[in-house]
Amino acid sequence: MPTRKKGQTEFVQWMGPLLDCLRALGGSAKPKEVSSWIARKLGLPPEITEATIKSGANRFHNQVQWARQYLVWEGLLDDSKRGVWTLSPLGWKTQINDGLARTIFLERVKVGRSMRDQSLPKASTQEVADTVPPDEVQELSLLGVLRELPPYGFELICGRLLREHGFEDVEVTQRSRDGGIDGYGLLRLSPFVSLRVAFQAKRYKDVVSRSAVGEFRNALLGRAEKGVFITTGRFTADAAAEATRGGVVPIELIDGEELVELFQSAGIGVKPKTVYEIDHAFFDEFRRQVA
Repeated sequence: MPTRKKGQTEFVQWMGPLLDCLRALGGSAKPKEVSSWIARKLGLPPEITEATIKSGANRFHNQVQWARQYLVWEGLLDDSKRGVWTLSPLGWKTQINDGLARTIFLERVKVGRSMRDQSLPKASTQEVADTVPPDEVQELSLLGVLRELPPYGFELICGRLLREHGFEDVEVTQRSRDGGIDGYGLLRLSPFVSLRVAFQAKRYKDVVSRSAVGEFRNALLGRAEKGVFITTGRFTADAAAEATRGGVVPIELIDGEELVELFQSAGIGVKPKTVYEIDHAFFDEFRRQVA
């Protein structure tokens, strides 16, 4: 099992497993699917998978995102589709061990640090692993805005989000303190079938525990056929297990990362912006040309 190496950037150890994961999953996957796969495959303990960084984000997932960023720069991942990590043709056939991962990191720092100074602060390699990957800055900014909303404002905007994603008859009930349920909505599955869904919206920075999910389910009994728990934080593994436990009312879990994706896909609270990222791989051939 990988261990923390003091004085070295830790994310390099996830480059090989990240490629292995995408090959195992058919060439593409959602970011959290990748992190979860690596954690299960390597049997990583909670002290690695549950640790956080200063922003409150999950440290392990942050490092996997950094590994992904370097693999994109190396041309091993296709960066054309947002929210999905996809192998490039070169990535399909490339195997990365610890030595190659370290070489990729050092070479990329050597040729690209001056071009990336606007995104990566000058720091030790260990400090780099505790910063935010360039393509995650917007997500964290949106999460910051959502976390600063008052509780009722956050519940109202979650109700708006549900409407934008197909829910009908959405009602926010926080002010009536309906047993821990913040609102209801009707989800039509077909002209003949619909579900009454209750939601809970919490502006957490840290983790949502199993007990919180269990308490929400208890509030659902006799009131809704399905629950949606929305948070700006993240859920523990035990909370995820509780949400999918058989024989009880099912609960969908929407964490901060998924919440941002839902806002972006619905186009609410965000404006489209064209950003050009430097293609370092394109310039590599020219850097090797010496007169």
